[in-house]
Amino acid sequence: MISPETIAAVSTPAGVGGIGIIRISGPQALAVGRRIFVPLTAMAEWPSHRLLLGHIVDPHSGHKIDQVFLAYMKAPKTYTREDVVEIQCHSGPLVLKKILELALQSGARTAEPGEFTLRAFLNGRIDLTQAEGVIELIQARSEQALFAANKLLQGELQKTLNGLEAKLLDLLAQLEGSIEFPEEDLEPVDRHRWASELEEKVLGTLDRLIQDYDRGRLFREGLSLVIVGKPNVGKSSLLNRLLQEERALVTPVPGTTRDTVEETLLLKGLPFRLVDTAGLRRSADLVEMAGIARTRDKIREALVLLFVLDISRPLDQEDLDIYREIQEKPMLLLGNKADLPRAVSEEEIRKRFPGPEILSISALFGQGLETLKDKLHALVTGLYFSETLPDLIPTVRQKTAFEEMSQALKRALTLTRENQPPELVAFYLQQALTTLGMLLGRITTEDVLERVFSRFCIGK
Repeated sequence: MISPETIAAVSTPAGVGGIGIIRISGPQALAVGRRIFVPLTAMAEWPSHRLLLGHIVDPHSGHKIDQVFLAYMKAPKTYTREDVVEIQCHSGPLVLKKILELALQSGARTAEPGEFTLRAFLNGRIDLTQAEGVIELIQARSEQALFAANKLLQGELQKTLNGLEAKLLDLLAQLEGSIEFPEEDLEPVDRHRWASELEEKVLGTLDRLIQDYDRGRLFREGLSLVIVGKPNVGKSSLLNRLLQEERALVTPVPGTTRDTVEETLLLKGLPFRLVDTAGLRRSADLVEMAGIARTRDKIREALVLLFVLDISRPLDQEDLDIYREIQEKPMLLLGNKADLPRAVSEEEIRKRFPGPEILSISALFGQGLETLKDKLHALVTGLYFSETLPDLIPTVRQKTAFEEMSQALKRALTLTRENQPPELVAFYLQQALTTLGMLLGRITTEDVLERVFSRFCIGK
């Protein structure tokens, strides 16, 4: 499906930079490029897949806008399988805006978010799982997520699903023969062998893919790491120190943090969603009470806690109450303000809080931070990443489809073992094949495409 419309968009992020890219795709891409680009060396035909040096020139005024590189790529050997022109210019917002305006005035229209990748899908360049790999690659928060997204983009999941489809079609064909030609002297289906093949070669693969999502999800979304403690123990200072920027407001006034502050942190290859919280204490202030309620919500969601104490002051009942509330969660206990004279010994801390490992740190000066990172990495790896990590991390949509297929096929398996009519069994196999077709994009609806491509930015 080659669209009659030619689209254009800026493909690089907004803001000032070294190089900006305008992408044009469609049947008039070359004509649009010729109207606004003048190469330094005149030529009757532009060679495909070569960089040309020249100027973007306003065809109405004759004014030069910028000296640029232009690449013309002839269909079908392009990202969209359409004619594509890419213009590499200086990445000033005004330069990019002006060049895009000239392209639109010359016959292109503004691309919708994800429309270049949508065209790649509709023109058979990639399947729907590979299209999802594009956005996963862009949004990857860790090396593992990056590698997994590349596997999606390169079609590794497609190969696995093609194998499942072939096996399901083979199993269905065995059933259909006995349904369509009952009068023929066909060898009856060996139900035991048939059920074993379905269970081992199809359901086993689906179960593994579902487990891969659960095991790999943390690498995509980040592991929730929540900093807790009473007011003014240095939680916000710790957040700022770990992020190496002043992200949270720090003052000597207790209760300054009245809402959660959440940032992404990549620590020794592991992605975290690091959350600073309002200090836990009794309060009559309505705003602070709302912040404390959100803190408790974040604690419930957290996979790991950093429980912060101020060791320059004696322990008090608030510290003990907080620990009782959170003690079932995996955590590290951090004795902060180690740069000041100690008011509480490590022995007393260990006696009051016997569970977690205890570290002395100074969030203000960075003392003990490298040890904290090492201990946190070891704790998280042991809890959540002790097994070999999957090469592929399915998306939520893909996992949902795997679960729907698995449910249908388990029903087929049960019916087979109960010696139910093959027509009933075949119905559930057809249901699983339909779900598989939608997963790969062979069967599509507007709703499915909207859900996939709405995550893209303009220009991709």
